[in-house]
Amino acid sequence: MLAAAREGALGSGARALAILIGCAIALALLGRWLGRRGVLDLPFARARSTNLQATRGASTLWLVAHLDSKSQPIPIVVRALAIIASLIFLGVAMGVAVAQIVVPMPPFVWYALATIELLTSLPVMASVVGAHSAGALDNASGVATVLRVAELVRREIEIGVMITGGEELGLAGARAWARDAAAARAINIDGVDDSGEIRLITSGRRPTGLLTMLGANWPRPVALVPGVLMDGVALSDAGWEVVNVSKGSWRTVSRIHTPRDDLAHLEGTGAEELATLLAGAIEASRH
Repeated sequence: MLAAAREGALGSGARALAILIGCAIALALLGRWLGRRGVLDLPFARARSTNLQATRGASTLWLVAHLDSKSQPIPIVVRALAIIASLIFLGVAMGVAVAQIVVPMPPFVWYALATIELLTSLPVMASVVGAHSAGALDNASGVATVLRVAELVRREIEIGVMITGGEELGLAGARAWARDAAAARAINIDGVDDSGEIRLITSGRRPTGLLTMLGANWPRPVALVPGVLMDGVALSDAGWEVVNVSKGSWRTVSRIHTPRDDLAHLEGTGAEELATLLAGAIEASRH
């Protein structure tokens, strides 16, 4: 953005546009590779983690939740909004560059765009990983829900449980599992508060079969917000049919990855409620 702004301020909208488009394509390709392959294949900055897997029969339906937690200094809502704003201003800059090919553009327009883009990038760059959150909501609540569903479902019903590690580090656990496992169906549970609404969240192709299994009484699914990652993204990328399930409100989101995400703010009633609903849906689908 800074390089493009320099060219635009010097009067060349064409060069500014070429820089913006070229770098956007390069970053998109690099980000796609890093997210899907690099997190497992890069030889440096490695960490050790373990996936925990259990099966009851040869099930094609898996209950998934991640075991690890993290803290970060920037609230997840701020980070997501910053990513969205950064993409929007990138698009605005491309529009300005196209317009400058036709008509002159005052340099201050480019200086303003570069400044705004830099400011919106700061919260993303500051989202470093720490260990100052107990992770009660994110994601001990999801693990508890998964185990409770497996306990409630009749034992003759075949089902699989996957508790992933490394979700907070690029979905590494789910990507490692999906690399070797045959594609199936998964319900990924991530963040279950005592209050708030149940949400079905999707990425990739629509999980028609899973939504049919859950039934009409569940809420309409919504798309995953840019800048937010869930294990379901990794599984969907590998060809799985996945729905992510959460429960909470905006107040819930404000606790994630903070020191306030502890058992003083969570009793587990939401996990019991969601587990009962999911177990009932799975039982009903087997009749």
